[in-house]
Amino acid sequence: MIISRFARYAWTVLGYNIAVIIWGAYVRASGSGAGCGSHWPLCNGTVIPRSPRLETIIELTHRLTSGVALILVIGLLVWAFRAYPRKSPVRYAAIASMVLIVTEALIGAGLVLLEYVALNASIARAFWISGHLINTFLLLAALALTAWWASGIEPPHAPEKGAIPWALGLGLVGLIVLGVSGAIAALGDTLFPAGSLAAGIRQDFSSTAHVLLRLRVLHPFIAAVVGFSLIWMTWLVRERLKSQWVRRLSALLMAIVVVQLAAGVTNILLLAPIWMQLVHLLLSDLVWISFILFGATTLAESGSMLGK
Repeated sequence: MIISRFARYAWTVLGYNIAVIIWGAYVRASGSGAGCGSHWPLCNGTVIPRSPRLETIIELTHRLTSGVALILVIGLLVWAFRAYPRKSPVRYAAIASMVLIVTEALIGAGLVLLEYVALNASIARAFWISGHLINTFLLLAALALTAWWASGIEPPHAPEKGAIPWALGLGLVGLIVLGVSGAIAALGDTLFPAGSLAAGIRQDFSSTAHVLLRLRVLHPFIAAVVGFSLIWMTWLVRERLKSQWVRRLSALLMAIVVVQLAAGVTNILLLAPIWMQLVHLLLSDLVWISFILFGATTLAESGSMLGK
C-alpha cells in the first residue's frame, strides 16, 4: 500500500479527532462540563476568562481543541476536492466528515446552552448524549473511510445481495446500541459513583434507583451479546472470503473486541475510575473504526468476487 500525502493527513485528522473525543469524555467524567457556565461559544461570558478555575481550563481546552479539529476537517475537505475527481468516494467521505463535525459542534453547544452538563441527571441529558454518541460514531466512520479509500483500498461499488450485508448491518446496529448504552452507563458512573462493587450492585437494583442506574445495568449484557456476536460473524466472513485485507481486518477487529470485553469487566471491578473510562472509550472507538473498515472492505471484496 502506497500512502499519499493526503492519506497521511487524513489518518492524522482521524487520530486527532479520537484524542479530542477522549478529552471530551474527561470533561464529562471530571464534572467540568459547566466550567464555562451556560455560555457558548464564549466562556463565562468572555473570550479568555481571567483567573479561571481548573474546571474552566479543562472545558476551555476541550473547546479549543475541538475548534482545531474543525479547521483540520475543513482542510481535509478542501484538499479532497483539489486532489480527487468528481464522484470520488474520497470526496463523498470528506463531505460527510465536514457535515458531521459541524453537527458535532452544534450538539456540544446544545449540551452547554441547555445545561445538560455537570450534575444534571435528567433523562433529557441521556437522550442528548445518546445523539452525541451516534454523531461521533458517524464522524469517525466518515473520517476513517476518507483515510482508508485515500490509501488505495477499493471502495464498494454495486450493492451486494445476500447474507453478508445483512450480517454487517446487524453488527452496525448492535455497535450503535452498545455505544449508546455505554454512554448512558458512563453518565451513571459519573453522577452516582459507588463506594464498592456490592454497593454499586445494590444501587442498580434498588427499587428507588434513578432511571440512569436502571439503564446502566443493561450495558454489560448488551456488551456480551454484541461482542461475541461480532466475533462469530467476523470469523464466518473471514473464512468465506479469505481476502488478504479482510483477514487482516477481521483479526484486528476480533482482537480489539476481546480486549474491550476484558476492559469492560475491569472497569466494573475497579468501580469505573476516570482513567479506565477513557481507556474503555478509546477501545470502543477502535472497535467501531475497525468494524467500519472491515465492513467496507468486505463489501468491496465480496462484490468483486460476484462480478468475476
